[in-house]
Amino acid sequence: MGRKRSELMAGGNRVPGSTVTSKVLAIMEVFETSRRALSLTEISEASGVPLSTTHRLVNELIEWGMLSRGSTGGVQLGLRLWAIAQNAGRQLRDTARPFVQDLFSLTGETSQLAVRDGNMALYIDRVYGSKRVPRASRVGGRLPLHATAVGKVILAYSEDWVTDAYLSQPLAPITGHTHVNPGRLRTELAQVRARGYAATQEEVILGACSIAVPVFHTGRIGCSIGLVVASTNAGAMLRHLPVLQGISQRIEASTAHIPLETLLGSLTSGELLQPPHSE
Repeated sequence: MGRKRSELMAGGNRVPGSTVTSKVLAIMEVFETSRRALSLTEISEASGVPLSTTHRLVNELIEWGMLSRGSTGGVQLGLRLWAIAQNAGRQLRDTARPFVQDLFSLTGETSQLAVRDGNMALYIDRVYGSKRVPRASRVGGRLPLHATAVGKVILAYSEDWVTDAYLSQPLAPITGHTHVNPGRLRTELAQVRARGYAATQEEVILGACSIAVPVFHTGRIGCSIGLVVASTNAGAMLRHLPVLQGISQRIEASTAHIPLETLLGSLTSGELLQPPHSE
């Protein structure tokens, strides 16, 4: 959906800018999608930073603990970065965590909480069940708003300009079941608002379906909470709706005294979706 930072440099040049900061960010961004240790050459090629500069900056990042070397000599994310990242959105995650766990206890299904981060649903908490359900994301992972139940809920209850901006962009399918027609999606989002929940069937990964409801904050959409179930149990998803709605209300009551901007903190960027400017 969104373009990487290194693809948004001045003039559309993929090569990062001349500042050290831009080069460090380009290097760190390489690890956003990679789950394995990488060689310096791979990091250089993926980031667009010259190999000699990559070698110097990576070594400095390793010294700081932001990166580390794996057992095979490859470079991977460091524990210090993980520790720092835990502070992002801590207030919402810490407040909602007991309720996400309660949702799992009451349903036995994978339970998750997500917010909007630009064009994506960002998963800030998740409790996995023991049932064999294909996994499409993880805590800290992102998925397109139009393909997920939590994302559809967020889109449905967002301001009109957010929905309009999102639906005006090319929408990529993830599976053969992903809804990508803007007109169909607009109708679907209206249905979500009318019934108070969203449901998907294998739109992100085959074998998994999901259902989600909104969590409001002072009358605005704050986040979305939902369940992921095996496709074989999709017909029984609606029986969990009362529990989902009850948990949503408890989260709303527990966070009402905290300003929404403070609650989310630096968790969401809003990148790529900007409100219209007045003349």
